[in-house]
Amino acid sequence: MNILRTLRRYSTAAIFAVCGVLLPTLSVYASDIVVGSWNIQRLGHGSQKSFAALATIASKVDLLAVQEVMTEDGIAALEQALEKHSGEPWSHLVSHAIGSSSYKEMYAFLWRESAVSYQDGAVVYLDKKNHFIREPFSARFKSKHDNSELAMGTVHILYGKGVKDRVPEIQALADYWLWMKEVYPNTPLVLAGDFNLDQAHKAWAPLKQFAQPLLTSGASTLSEKPGKYANLYDNIWIERDSHLNVKAAGIIDFPKLIGWDHSKSRTHVSDHAPIYMALGNSQFDNATASLAPFSANTSAPQTVASRQTQPSSEIRGNRNSQIFHRSDCPSYHSVSEKNRVSFNNAQAAIAAGYRIAKNCP
Repeated sequence: MNILRTLRRYSTAAIFAVCGVLLPTLSVYASDIVVGSWNIQRLGHGSQKSFAALATIASKVDLLAVQEVMTEDGIAALEQALEKHSGEPWSHLVSHAIGSSSYKEMYAFLWRESAVSYQDGAVVYLDKKNHFIREPFSARFKSKHDNSELAMGTVHILYGKGVKDRVPEIQALADYWLWMKEVYPNTPLVLAGDFNLDQAHKAWAPLKQFAQPLLTSGASTLSEKPGKYANLYDNIWIERDSHLNVKAAGIIDFPKLIGWDHSKSRTHVSDHAPIYMALGNSQFDNATASLAPFSANTSAPQTVASRQTQPSSEIRGNRNSQIFHRSDCPSYHSVSEKNRVSFNNAQAAIAAGYRIAKNCP
C-alpha cells in the first residue's frame, strides 16, 4: 500500500505537524493541471447525495479543494465514485473536524493520481489569535506533467448572522496568507474556498495588498429560482505577482452540465457551484463554462465565468443619483429600467464616477 493510499485512512491532523516549520525551498511552479474548489454542502451527512452526479462534475478538474465535509466517509465515497466515473485512481487528504463546540466541519483535497501528487506540508492553521471558527487547511501539491508545484489553502468563512460577523475572518486572511508564505517559501500560493463575501467588499483590503481574486463577476450560489445564481461567495485567490500560468478561470454551471434543474441540484448535489482555474496547457472540456484566455498584457486576470451567471450579477447604476448596486445590495432590484446603467464590475462603475450604495453589505 503506497503512502497516498495510506493517507486515506487517517485525518491529516494526526499525521502532519508543520506549524512554525519552514518546508524545503522550491523554485518550480505548478502548471498543466486544472485546479478547483467546491463547497459540497454537508458532504457525508444524510442519504440524499447523488455521488454519480458529484463525480461527473468533480472529474472536470485534477485537484479539488472541498469545503463543508461532514464525515471522512463522505469524501471517501466521492473518491470511489470518481474512480468509477473516470476509470483511474484518485486520492484524498482530509483534516480533522474543525469548528465550534456545537458544529464542526472538515476540509479535504481530492486529486487525480495521473496528473497530481501530494508533496508535503498538509496542516490546519495554528490560529494563535483565534480569528477563525474553522481554521484554514493547506498542503503542497505537484503537477506530474512537469514536476512543478503549488501550495493551496482552503477555508469556509463563517456565515453568521450577517456581514459584520464575516468581516473579522476575511480581514484575518491577510495574516494567514503571510503565514503560508513562510511555511511554503518560493512556492506559488493559492487560497480557495467559500468566503461568504463578494470580493468587492472593503473587508478584503488587507489581503488585496498581497493577492488578487480570479473571479470578479458572475455568481456561484444556486438560487432557488430556475437557472438563476446569486452571490459570488466562492473564489480563488493567487499572488499579485504570481508565477502561475493561469490560462482560464470560471464557474461551472453544473446543473446545465448534468441536465438537472436548480431544485434537484440543490437537494442532491450542492447549493454552490464549483469554481476552477486552468493552468498552462491544461484542457478544461466543459461547455458550460467560458474558456476565454487571460490577456497577457494585463497585470490582473480578466474574469472568466459561465454565461449563465452573468446577467444576475451585473452592477446596476442609477444615472440620476450616480449610485451603483451589487446584486447582493438591498436596492439592486429597485433601480428603474429608464435610469439603469449596467457595468461589468464595481471598478468600472467607480471609474465612471459612480459610488456604491450605502445600504450595500
